[in-house]
Amino acid sequence: MNTNPPHPSASDGPSGPPLRQPVRRLALTFEAFHDTHHLLWLRYAHLHTGSRAAALRIEGAISRQLAACWPHVLRQESVPFYAWTVLKEHVANWLSAHNRPVALTETAAFDAVSRALREAQEQFAVLESRLGLYSAISELPERQCDVIVLRFALGYDDAFIAALLGVEESTVRSHVSIARRKLAARLGIPWRE
Repeated sequence: MNTNPPHPSASDGPSGPPLRQPVRRLALTFEAFHDTHHLLWLRYAHLHTGSRAAALRIEGAISRQLAACWPHVLRQESVPFYAWTVLKEHVANWLSAHNRPVALTETAAFDAVSRALREAQEQFAVLESRLGLYSAISELPERQCDVIVLRFALGYDDAFIAALLGVEESTVRSHVSIARRKLAARLGIPWRE
């Protein structure tokens, strides 16, 4: 009887049998994707729910859902866009379950006022102008609203937004241009391209 332990095969890597390596690679790709996007998910969820606790729960649910079906997610045409749709679905479900309207107007206005106070700006002028702006933004068509929120409220660039939404950068710029024109008309501001 041979009591020596079996020799590792040539296909065994430093971290064990070959079957474990693809699983670890999948985990690493998910971790990298999550690290890149989870703050966006948190910020977007908070902006729309008005609740930090809800945003944390939504971000956790998105993370668990994506991790559970990560191989499927990786087969999608655009992984960021797939995750974006999952995020929006979770936010919509939370709002529906809690019978709450989108809190974009209140949350964004509050954040704007907080920044204004920290910067010692004229708080009432900022609040009045931004309330109207955020209210008008929330009335834009969905894709235009997303692009405006991502670019101006959350500060992401066109390349990131395009990748996230699964569109070309020129499409992002087009949505911004159309949305700005609509916002100017809604707010009674003269528009120059």
